[in-house]
Amino acid sequence: MRPPNTYRRFTSVLAVLAGSLLLLPPGAAAAPGTPTGNTDQLSKQITALEKKYGGDMALLRDTKWAADQALKKVAGLQTQLQDSRTQLSRYAADQYMTRGVDPITVISGANPSDDLAGAALAEHLALNRAARVQQVQTLLDQQHQATVLAQTKITALKQEISGLLSRKGQLQKLVNKYKPQSPLIGNNNLTARMISVRTEIDGKFGPFPAIGCYRPGDPQDHGTGHACDFMESSGGVLPTADRVAHGDQVAAYAIANASRLGIKYIIWKQRIYDMRSPGWSPMADRGGITANHRDHVHISVF
Repeated sequence: MRPPNTYRRFTSVLAVLAGSLLLLPPGAAAAPGTPTGNTDQLSKQITALEKKYGGDMALLRDTKWAADQALKKVAGLQTQLQDSRTQLSRYAADQYMTRGVDPITVISGANPSDDLAGAALAEHLALNRAARVQQVQTLLDQQHQATVLAQTKITALKQEISGLLSRKGQLQKLVNKYKPQSPLIGNNNLTARMISVRTEIDGKFGPFPAIGCYRPGDPQDHGTGHACDFMESSGGVLPTADRVAHGDQVAAYAIANASRLGIKYIIWKQRIYDMRSPGWSPMADRGGITANHRDHVHISVF
């Protein structure tokens, strides 16, 4: 029969091994669920709204982009979390295999040196288990934050769509004011309305470092001749303070004259002002000066 003290050492080491298999410390929350809401379905709603209310809904598409990015982060963290859990669950067995120690020998109590080896192994496993469990908990916390952010973005998109639908009569009147125009071949494929806006803005505030308009293949207004970028700097660098102030003036003028000129929306300094939903709204961080419209004023027309 195994001596009582040896049995206690046996159960102690097994407890450490079992602890190494645990995924979470006591009281830790389980991983959050997947955010609710189908962004593909919301995308179909955006497309339907664009067809009905004057084209490119940049604010809606920006919010959907942010929601999709948040969902991608949730999926990536889930993969990392699963990998960490797998590593943690195998850790105890791996420790024995890599150290070349037979667990039966360690816990047999055959001699005092075995007792010392068992104690040292138990301590080693406990320390490493704590580090690996902390890694899992950190990933859980990050996943929770990403899930909350994704759900917030999806909810915001649904609210923006609902807000537009609740004002469909007002929007229809606005759209009816501007007859759709075709791109003019020989005029850089811009519509007549966009040419008028470009000419007026350039005449009043030019010269600009550059004005970029038609972009073949662009899925939004640049690709249909309904948009121009009025650059305040070049080379992807931030404009000077004077040029930022100049951009502010251009944006303010476009807003003040939007009804007369048929302007649909303005984007400037990572914000958008859409005439179908008046007021400046922040946009998602796309990670660059030009992508965030910090070096140019974007103007789209109906």
